[in-house]
Amino acid sequence: MSWKTLDDMDLSGKVVLTRVDINVPVQDGRVTDDTRITRILPTIRDILAKGGKPVLIAHFDRPKGKVVPEMSLKVTLPALEAALGQPVGFAAEDFGTAIAAMAPGEVLLLENIRFFPGEEKNDPGFAADLAGLGDIYCNDAFSAAHRAHASTEALAHLLPACAGRLMEAELRALEAALGKPERPVVAVVGGAKVSTKLDLLSNLIEKVDRLVIGGGMANTFLAAQGLNVGTSLCEHDLADTARAIMDKAKAKGCEIILPEDVVVAERFAAGADHVTVAADAVPEGGMILDAGPATVARIIAAFDTARTLIWNGPLGAFEIAPFDTATIAAARAAADLTAAGRLVSVAGGGDTVAALNHAGAADRFTYVSTAGGAFLEWMEGKTLPGVAALEQAG
Repeated sequence: MSWKTLDDMDLSGKVVLTRVDINVPVQDGRVTDDTRITRILPTIRDILAKGGKPVLIAHFDRPKGKVVPEMSLKVTLPALEAALGQPVGFAAEDFGTAIAAMAPGEVLLLENIRFFPGEEKNDPGFAADLAGLGDIYCNDAFSAAHRAHASTEALAHLLPACAGRLMEAELRALEAALGKPERPVVAVVGGAKVSTKLDLLSNLIEKVDRLVIGGGMANTFLAAQGLNVGTSLCEHDLADTARAIMDKAKAKGCEIILPEDVVVAERFAAGADHVTVAADAVPEGGMILDAGPATVARIIAAFDTARTLIWNGPLGAFEIAPFDTATIAAARAAADLTAAGRLVSVAGGGDTVAALNHAGAADRFTYVSTAGGAFLEWMEGKTLPGVAALEQAG
């Protein structure tokens, strides 16, 4: 790794501008899920332990360069203080004065950085003003690393820069999954549409030994092979694209695993009548909502011989039982193998975290990323500006 961590920095007495992601869900003025807050605690505590003064820079929602009172970061303060176990200062304006008044051991949160038009424009002047507020820059927001903004990219060029503990964990996990993985490598890619994951599929085919395609995406591949998919979610206009992906996989020696049996219902609803049929025997009015048991067995067999697993997206319509069966079974099998030390499992993006939590498997995966878009772009092989800036600084 060519970037520095907190272990490489002398933080004693230094103001550490710490980019975090606490863009958490809020309802009726209260944080409803503090996962992103709890994930930045190791970085804050480490900076404090090393004698530094953490100044938290974060965004909240999309105010588009204007002050929008209902998008103030102040709403996150009670949850942040509760998680950290100490008071946290808040600076709505005049950041410099608030930072200058900080005593050792204190933590300060700055107002929504996206209230400033220079942030998303990655304005050099705004970045220079931010840099003047601190001594060291620490980026702990991998989930925002795919954005070239002042606080995620430019700051790394203006101050001694390092990755925070969460950023470090994300990058090490992704390196283990795609950079220099133990082979064989299996990837699971599910979800609704092939169109949203073309770059991901194309990149993974180059890097993995087996690729499991599930969810609504699989229907497009089945249809591309001439199978009837009834009234299932399917992008028929992408049949040529699906066939090209399968041809490329064959040329690269990557085995694609598609459903060989499927769970079919006439409607997507809890308790709907359903039946398991072969993938080539879907009735005309049938809707494919999950992979069948034979498919699950084949997927688990692939996991059993793998050393590394990358997971993005559910295998079926997991939100409603019983169409969560395949996702639960496969996720638990992967978790068991991971717990036994036989598999390195890295998952992330969109519905993946919810699906693995639903299966009760997330806490036994090697690493589960909550980064969403940044996780997907990394998996697509794209350069993330926030990470590239740290590498250049390193």
